[in-house]
Amino acid sequence: MRSTLDRIRHALAFEIIGLAIITPLGALLFGLALADMGVIGVAAATLATVWTYIYNLGFDHAMMALRGDTAKTLRLRIVHALLFELGLLVILVPPIAWYLDIGLIEALVMDAALALFYVVYAFVFNLAYDTVFPVPRPALQDG
Repeated sequence: MRSTLDRIRHALAFEIIGLAIITPLGALLFGLALADMGVIGVAAATLATVWTYIYNLGFDHAMMALRGDTAKTLRLRIVHALLFELGLLVILVPPIAWYLDIGLIEALVMDAALALFYVVYAFVFNLAYDTVFPVPRPALQDG
């Protein structure tokens, strides 16, 4: 399992890189002022950072309980990314609607577009992160 420090590094790197990509791209795609997209991006990144830590910790504990290991197959990586984004969608739609003074459906469409970006981004980021910072394996004991 990953250490708390490693999980914090993971969450912060994920959000900082994602924010640097999505803020200008989102402003352009949604026709928003860069400042408005920045507020949405920072608020979403803050909520997502907390969600990332909680979700990944829970997912790893579930994998350990169900499989005895935290190694992710391609299928598990896809499920991991999709479930993460679904949870984040539920968390983010109401604040986006409130801040932009738009309906929940409009906010849902906007957040769904952002989620689509982040599904792909999460898959690529996590694959790269696990390659650069592999999960330490417990040493086998002689017995």
